[in-house]
Amino acid sequence: MHALSRRRWLAACAAVLPAASAARSVAAAPFPQRPVRIVVPYSVGVGPDVVARAVAEQLTTAWNQPVLVDNKPGAAGIVAFGDVRRTAPDGHTLYLADTATLAVNPLLHTSLPYDPVRDLEPLTLLFRATFLLWVGARNRFTTLAALMAGARRAPGQVSYATLGNGHASHIAVETFARAAGLHMLHVPFKDAGALMTSVVAGDVDFTTFSMNTVAGLYAGGRLRPLAVAAAQRLAVHPEIPTLAQAGGPAVEMHPWAGLVTVAGTPAPLLERLQADLATALASTRVRSQAELAGFEITPSSPQALRARMDADAALVRPLLDEGRIARV
Repeated sequence: MHALSRRRWLAACAAVLPAASAARSVAAAPFPQRPVRIVVPYSVGVGPDVVARAVAEQLTTAWNQPVLVDNKPGAAGIVAFGDVRRTAPDGHTLYLADTATLAVNPLLHTSLPYDPVRDLEPLTLLFRATFLLWVGARNRFTTLAALMAGARRAPGQVSYATLGNGHASHIAVETFARAAGLHMLHVPFKDAGALMTSVVAGDVDFTTFSMNTVAGLYAGGRLRPLAVAAAQRLAVHPEIPTLAQAGGPAVEMHPWAGLVTVAGTPAPLLERLQADLATALASTRVRSQAELAGFEITPSSPQALRARMDADAALVRPLLDEGRIARV
């Protein structure tokens, strides 16, 4: 080989070898090397936290390292995810991200401390819930058809309660209202207890939440379901019609959550995380805990999680553009 050609060949090899060596070292490095953290933007004991802890138990066993749940509730996940994005992209920090974090906040807020596309790597969908429309047991509207007729007679007079502007309950009702051509009065609450008290008393006409959230009030006869926002009736409550069966639009309301990690995490680690999470989500323990919390485990590919984000953003954008939900 000519001396000049040989020097060029050696230089090219020298440039390629460090990158190849780095890739091999990432693939070969033991994982995890220390405790792993799952950041959850909810309080201890609520449904998403219960599911996260069940997943953490499975991963602790699989990895022989503690997997710790770090609860950071409040601000629709903004503070929690702002913290996560600043951590090292080494697979040791996971985040339970929901509809608000991934699909709603970027449209709702003019300024955010994170970008869900730029700052995260999707891993898998985790679970989904199903919303129902609820009225107080003595409410004037005994059927969904009656509620819709009342809203048409008096636009802006029939009221509904949510946990605030842009909350999943707010988006669900306005999605239903837009599909039905209705305009109703939004009454936001900061506290779920106060919200339920108002609906039970009839101070607010209706609300929307999953069955597990209000199971005690339903069992005690204080709340009455008008319809379930799903394609099929609930298997455990087949007496409740779907929205379409009750005379409403065929709207589905399924708030969801997924697991993501920090952008820049090496591909071999992402593949390891995705495979181990799939195994954890297939376990009987995780599925039974999720069912008790009122959720359906919905494992997926990272691409399916991205698609779910895009679909929900497309659903929410018209609500903001039409002023049904206010930008902040």
